[in-house]
Amino acid sequence: MLEKTFEPKAAEPRIYAQWEDSGLFAPRAAKPTDGAADAYSIVIPPPNVTGSLHIGHALNNTLQDILARYHRMKGKAVLWLPGTDHAGIATQMVVERKLAAEGNIGRRDMGRDAFIEKVWEWKAESGGTIVRQLRRLGSSCDWSRERFTLDEGLNAAVRKVFVQLHKDGLIYRDKRLVNWDPHFQTAISDLEVEQKEVDGAYWHFAYRLSDGVTYEHPIAFDEDGKATEFETRDFIVVATTRPETMLGDTGVAVHPEDERYKGLVGKFVTLPITGRRIPIVADDYADPTKGSGAVKITPAHDFNDFGVGKRAGLEALNVMDAFGRITAADTPDVPAEYEGMDRFAARKAIVARAEEEGWLREIEKTKHMVPHGDRSGVVIEPWMTDQWYVDAKVMAQPALKAVEDGATVFEPKSYEKIYFEWLRNIEPWCISRQLWWGHRIPAWYGPNGEIYVAETEEDAREQALSDYDSEVVLTQDEDVLDTWFSSALWPFSTMGWPEKTEDLERFYPTSDLVTAADIIFFWVARMMMMGLHFMDGEVPFKRVIINGLVRDEKGQKMSKSKGNVIDPLNIIDELGADPLRFTMAILSGTRDIKLSKQRIEGYRNFGTKLWNAARFSQMNEARRVEGFDPAGVQQTINRWIRGELTKAERQVSDAIESGRFDDAAGALYRFIWNVFCDWYLELAKPVFNGSDEAAKAETRAMTAWTIDQTLKLLHPVMPYITEELWAELGKEGAARDSGRDGLLMGETWPVLPDAFVDASAEAEIGWLVDLIGEIRALRAEMNVPPSAKPPLAFVGPDTVTAERIARHRDLILTLGRVSEVAVAEAAPTGAVTFVSGGATVALSLTGIIDLAAERARLEKEIAAFDSDIGHVNKKLGNPNFVSRAAPEVVDEQRAKLAEAEEGKARLQAALKRLESL
Repeated sequence: MLEKTFEPKAAEPRIYAQWEDSGLFAPRAAKPTDGAADAYSIVIPPPNVTGSLHIGHALNNTLQDILARYHRMKGKAVLWLPGTDHAGIATQMVVERKLAAEGNIGRRDMGRDAFIEKVWEWKAESGGTIVRQLRRLGSSCDWSRERFTLDEGLNAAVRKVFVQLHKDGLIYRDKRLVNWDPHFQTAISDLEVEQKEVDGAYWHFAYRLSDGVTYEHPIAFDEDGKATEFETRDFIVVATTRPETMLGDTGVAVHPEDERYKGLVGKFVTLPITGRRIPIVADDYADPTKGSGAVKITPAHDFNDFGVGKRAGLEALNVMDAFGRITAADTPDVPAEYEGMDRFAARKAIVARAEEEGWLREIEKTKHMVPHGDRSGVVIEPWMTDQWYVDAKVMAQPALKAVEDGATVFEPKSYEKIYFEWLRNIEPWCISRQLWWGHRIPAWYGPNGEIYVAETEEDAREQALSDYDSEVVLTQDEDVLDTWFSSALWPFSTMGWPEKTEDLERFYPTSDLVTAADIIFFWVARMMMMGLHFMDGEVPFKRVIINGLVRDEKGQKMSKSKGNVIDPLNIIDELGADPLRFTMAILSGTRDIKLSKQRIEGYRNFGTKLWNAARFSQMNEARRVEGFDPAGVQQTINRWIRGELTKAERQVSDAIESGRFDDAAGALYRFIWNVFCDWYLELAKPVFNGSDEAAKAETRAMTAWTIDQTLKLLHPVMPYITEELWAELGKEGAARDSGRDGLLMGETWPVLPDAFVDASAEAEIGWLVDLIGEIRALRAEMNVPPSAKPPLAFVGPDTVTAERIARHRDLILTLGRVSEVAVAEAAPTGAVTFVSGGATVALSLTGIIDLAAERARLEKEIAAFDSDIGHVNKKLGNPNFVSRAAPEVVDEQRAKLAEAEEGKARLQAALKRLESL
């Protein structure tokens, strides 16, 4: 007999060990008859080696595991390939902090080789945390194939790709603007930049026009916006939030159609402090409606200005070093007093000087977004530096075409727009990072600055011999590659490329990729570019399934500072992995998933409901029977549940195949809770307790068979509790024709024939279920005491209904909690009526409820709903509330209104019935 409850804390480690020991996580052996459709592969989005399981990981890996388990049970050879990312900047930061905490010398004092050795030591000790946590979630990855983006095989793949792209002219070295982190002294990707709103200001500076030039500037306007007064000016006003960058200004831009400044285009201003003569240029980037309409241009320290500078032929002057300090290395006209000054100290000094010299015209306080390094927390500086780049524009074209032609599809399809928009406007991809931990760039420099790109230093030396008569000292590039570079090769490098391996032959291209929307361009698009380039034009995956973002129950982003983070490991400790997984699946259909612990607890109750149903079945001797064939059942309820199970199997299968995990979970919930537990087992009780031995035997066998099939359907979503029930129920009754090691995980997915759906049984039990449901709803509406059993009468039933009444009289009496079931010519006095099937049904309430008291109750509750509706409508009718309140607060009020209106309508219907008595 099953224990009273399922104890996940004790069961989950034991069950996972059984799965792993069984070898079922690895793809099954190839068969001579296998074709491409018999393999299913998916690569895990590699989590950072520094990471711990967060709720986003829980969502993403639950969905992947559902796919892997489903296709494995469908008989396919399934490869779910796991691994972790070396996470260059994050890992280097973790190890540097660890060394500092232990009192060790710093990275630079230690030297590169010694520091890298320390990182590998840390990786050996702590780098497996996230992998162990994924196991706790139930992830059925093939751990024997686990990869790491810095392992030797992937290192070889990265070197080969870099060298080949360089040969193809698609990797090159250039001086361009990058996101520069002055704390880590490295370029970082856009994904590692966090925009923060800060208090700041626009400082309005007057730049003096050169050569004695003046112009008439409008200062007053009529109602139509036409200038009515002018003043003669020998200056032009610009505004900036970063005064320190003015030391690198090389131009002022105005809009070509701006009448105020048309006559100044081609003239010059004299830059304060430096005395530099810089031109006024026309460019659409300048917005006549913002500020003065004139914009200072600093090409070396602003991405938009860099574009303007390119178009106008302006010089790009670096005025900062790698630490964010002012330098005159490129700009000898910068006064010595600013040399070495921190950028923010320079800001204060420049503003003070502007005020003192009279060219500060206004300080406009504002709040604005400022980029910060997500790891360092410091303000990011757009900085001009030599870096390595990929010609992403060229590589993007095949990646665009592949999705346009349907070789790879996105689910939901709407996410293709993000993919297309980024690729069609793509910029060169900066792939070098000024770090030590990562794939070191395979480029060596000769004594005169020549660059030799090769997979090994030996190959680089051979190249150098073409420039030198003898061996020379070569120095390898100090930089490492952007982490996303090695991740872009993940689908094929993890399967052994550049070698022609069996895994590549069998499992590439992969079937699905499950990932988040925020890395469509950082990762998905780059995998497409690399895969198509190096795998003979084959896409790396056929379908991309985009999962939503998990937020708190109010729709707010989870953050430690808000205290609204849900830790999946705490949930697993307290409630088990299955409720978390089921919640992730059933909520996965929205872009923003509103999650609460209470929601997860609710789905724990769903597991408990199934456990109790299995236990109830055991208590009623429902066991497998040798030779039992569900096709031959005679009892109406058994033919009905057979059909309902068949429909559920279709719904679940179709939903998983389509990547609609929420629909799959919803279909499972409805069948298990609403159909099997609430109705089938209730309808089976009288049979179990009756005297018809043949009906009893058939229903016991049918119950056991249905539970077995149900466990198979639920297993991909809730693997632990289903595996435990499979094992425990397997101890009784006839032996199963089982999969490997008797594990549910190794069983075959049920595919039930259409003939199992019995229209007549469906109609009859559907009638009975609707009837009982209506009786129960009426009892609740009319506040009928649970102990009361009012009489029920059918008025003028047709022949089919009369036969059904006769067959199911006992069930109606029991489940409807009525004292009698009669047939009458007219509805009795004091009865409420409703229509069911081919008859009017009357429930007599005379003497059972106090009509006056019940009417008063209903009127009071309707009045309460009216009050709530009025209060919410007042809020929603206030434009200030709707425009200023957080969107989730407005949505909550709208939901309250809908709920109140629905409740009021329900009570009004009950009152109307009451008044008819």
